[in-house]
Amino acid sequence: MEENKVTNNYDSSAIQVLEGLEAVRKRPGMYIGTTDVKGLHHLVWEIVDNSIDEALAGFCKNIEIVINKDNSVTVKDDGRGIPVDIHPKTGKSTVETVYTVLHAGGKFGGGGYKVSGGLHGVGASVVNALSSWVEVTVYKNGKVYFIRFENGGHTKEPLKVIGECDVNRTGTSVTFKPDSSIFDSDIYDYETLKVRVRELAFLNRGLSLTLRDDRDEKDTQGDKFVYEGGISEYVRFINRGKNPIHNDIIHLQGEDEGVFFEVAMQYTDGYNDNIYSFVNNINTHDGGTHEEGVRRALTRVINNYARKSSMLKEKDEALTGDDVKEGLTMIISCKHPNPQFEGQTKGRLGNSEVRRLADKVFSDGFERFLMENPEDARTIVNKAMLACRARNAAKKAREITRKSDLAMTSFFGKLSDCKSKDPKVSEIFIVEGDSAGGSAKKGRDSMTQAILPLRGKILNVEKARLDKALGNEEIRTIITAFGTGIGDEFDLSKLRYDKIIIMTDADVDGSHIRVLLLTLFYRFFRPIVEAGHVYAAQPPLFRIMHGKTRKYVLTDEDKEEYLNNLDPAVRAKAEIARMKGLGEMDDDELNETTMDINKRVLRKITVSDCVAADAMFNRLMGEEVEPRREFIEENAIYVKNLDI
Repeated sequence: MEENKVTNNYDSSAIQVLEGLEAVRKRPGMYIGTTDVKGLHHLVWEIVDNSIDEALAGFCKNIEIVINKDNSVTVKDDGRGIPVDIHPKTGKSTVETVYTVLHAGGKFGGGGYKVSGGLHGVGASVVNALSSWVEVTVYKNGKVYFIRFENGGHTKEPLKVIGECDVNRTGTSVTFKPDSSIFDSDIYDYETLKVRVRELAFLNRGLSLTLRDDRDEKDTQGDKFVYEGGISEYVRFINRGKNPIHNDIIHLQGEDEGVFFEVAMQYTDGYNDNIYSFVNNINTHDGGTHEEGVRRALTRVINNYARKSSMLKEKDEALTGDDVKEGLTMIISCKHPNPQFEGQTKGRLGNSEVRRLADKVFSDGFERFLMENPEDARTIVNKAMLACRARNAAKKAREITRKSDLAMTSFFGKLSDCKSKDPKVSEIFIVEGDSAGGSAKKGRDSMTQAILPLRGKILNVEKARLDKALGNEEIRTIITAFGTGIGDEFDLSKLRYDKIIIMTDADVDGSHIRVLLLTLFYRFFRPIVEAGHVYAAQPPLFRIMHGKTRKYVLTDEDKEEYLNNLDPAVRAKAEIARMKGLGEMDDDELNETTMDINKRVLRKITVSDCVAADAMFNRLMGEEVEPRREFIEENAIYVKNLDI
């Protein structure tokens, strides 16, 4: 028996005490959530948050973030600079204390910050613990102070003065190199950082944030983000390419008991809402009391105005929250000195007093806007009333969908379901075309694989309300097959398949069908996408045969790499065939290349950033032609396989 097995002797010897930052290295997920790429980028935000806190306190105007050539990251600010004096409790410099002691910082009641963002409040020390090395330079008191940490937060030598600077210069510069033995990857993605940096600039009016990638020798300038209009410019950014139904962006703000609250909003002629809320720059993706207060006030104020102006008659039903938010883009930002978050990821604000404040600030300001802008007010109310009528039509269509018998559902060849009723092992292939559907039915594992063939292209839901979508037979069949319901009846726990696999040809039509399906899923089944249930099959582009060997490859690059690794004599005799469409493959070939779980390649579809995803769907699938034309012109140089 191995000596490290669990024993029945549960005494003091079984309790491991981890000193200092060892606990962070032992269980990094407890502090940054994950050690994958998301956790890697989270290290940057922990340091940036400290600089943002200086900005929130009114002492920082410029923050610079640089990805260095060795993939370390530098964050510089012109804040007050971390205190350099000896800390009374540790006997070490405050800089060293902040970077080596958990829960040490100006956010824990020391009066350093009125409002603070930092996701866990332990940022500096956690980044130190999870880095190969960290260097901190502080500009303060006309001097330049420096300290270096190595191997997970061990101080190489105490803080020291390494030079002098202008007496008016203050700030902190931090450079860290993530520990590659802890993270799955230590390569930073510029676009991922750019999205968040831009967001932080929107949320902090007038703060200048610069992002630069020194790994790219061609780009020496980087990107600079500064928005004097704050969250109003954020709304304008989200709505670019859309059609607003009123010109002015509505901006409301107020402060009470140290809590600052603001909202920016604008309605478009679209059918989807984009409401994003933040507390101290943290995205509260699950909402909370600040969002509840605004939503409650929005519904009440619009209903009151509609009644008073006689647009809604006494016999008419009241408008619902869904009605009044159709086509609405809204940013809600709350700065709170003592936020109480629910859940480990701080996805939901729990402070009950914020609900009242949000309601009051929003209702007072929005009522005034409607009274002062009667033409815009009527346009907004009319849109909500149209949404109400569409909602009632969708309700009737949903009832038809709900009553549909799955076994009787027919849509250009009915669903061939799998025998298993266990969603954990079941998967459904949504297949382009009847012929591919026929081959897929023959080539599948009927125990766990269901086949739903499509003929032609489904409705583009980017241009349609839910009621019209529910009138589409193909979409009704998909809803029935999934089992989750749709709209306010959606229930992810009722999903009948663990994997929803889109299987289309690798040509223009196949790509279009795939995008139409992804648009449908993103708009009406977003939780399915967010939970990681949606995949795209990757049929091979080439078949290479030599001797008795048959090899399938996905790309031109894969083909060249495979051929280059063959013996020259074998390579000369190799037969290379470009693969036919899915419908032209026989069942054995389709199974071997695209369906066999041991051989196939699937691409998981994710929604890592809702704002960017929404903008892209609107740009490519919306009413406006010009944004699509611009996208094609911008990206035409990257086309490799043009199907004409």
